[in-house]
Amino acid sequence: QVQLVESGGGLVQAGGSLRLSCATSRIIFGIRSMGWYRQAPGKQRELVAGITSGGSTNYADSVKGRFTISRDNTLRTVYLQMNSLKPEDTAVYYCNVRPPVYDYWGQGTQVTVSS
Repeated sequence: QVQLVESGGGLVQAGGSLRLSCATSRIIFGIRSMGWYRQAPGKQRELVAGITSGGSTNYADSVKGRFTISRDNTLRTVYLQMNSLKPEDTAVYYCNVRPPVYDYWGQGTQVTVSS
């Protein structure tokens, strides 16, 4: 069974940093591209950052230069380092494969950035 468990969210002031983690099951980690997604209240879920099995990355324009996605193949974990956070980054953050699979969505982790 595939499980994706996000953690690391919290409340932070604008300009602060957070590091999100996503623990994955062995079934998918080694062969799939992974992504961090977010959904703000009243908005659609969007891709924030992606990383291939080979380590190539891509980012949404809104987070380029501030967020960094990485993966630890030994721990089967994907990370999202978020720096210079802005109030508009407030959302529930999820990880999933790319493209996302409906059944893989987890509970997400809440990130709240205060101004």
